[in-house]
Amino acid sequence: MFSLKFITMHYFTQDFVAFFKDLAKNNHKDWFHENKKRYETSIKKPFEVFVGKLIETIQQYDTNIVIQPKDCMLRINRDIRFSKDKSPYNLHYTAFISREGRKDKSIPGIFLRFSPEMIGIMGGCFGPSKEQLHKIRTTINKDATTFRSLLEHADFVQKFGEIRGETMKRIPKEWQEACKKEPLIANKQFYFVGEEASGLISSENLLEEVMEYWHTMRPVNEYLLKAIQ
Repeated sequence: MFSLKFITMHYFTQDFVAFFKDLAKNNHKDWFHENKKRYETSIKKPFEVFVGKLIETIQQYDTNIVIQPKDCMLRINRDIRFSKDKSPYNLHYTAFISREGRKDKSIPGIFLRFSPEMIGIMGGCFGPSKEQLHKIRTTINKDATTFRSLLEHADFVQKFGEIRGETMKRIPKEWQEACKKEPLIANKQFYFVGEEASGLISSENLLEEVMEYWHTMRPVNEYLLKAIQ
């Protein structure tokens, strides 16, 4: 699929998964502070190194990605203000790599979630604005065949399955005929998700495997990016 040669290496030890399993049993500030050094050594620092290397690799194909790992990585602290679950820490580590990073999730990119259960690898438009949504729908409606061909490509189907997202509960009259031709026009989000076993986290082939997902999602991401600009 792509010709870049990878130098295999381990970015994470098995303690990445073990730490989050322990945190799940001890999700409170006292335990976390007692294990802060372990968190820095096994989670935060190697994740930053990996995200930096992933950005560097992506830049060889997309020079518009000019961003630092700190602009992509999300905090381990949970926002508990409006949640019944007051556990202070997430049980996964995440990053959103795109032209705008974590500050704008409407821009298509690659979203990573590493957890003890699995690696989630996501792409597409997760939070488009009303204006962006109208542009996406208009673009699809003008040439639904092109959009559909990207989604039905064998590699995309194998890794991601299909486009996901909330849909309109009531379809406005202006979009009713279009939605009959292409039901995805009714979506309010256009994202897709792939999964790998958590064992990949400590594998020496992690970067290469994630880049295969990036290459597979790239045509759909670029279609959506062009649509919203």
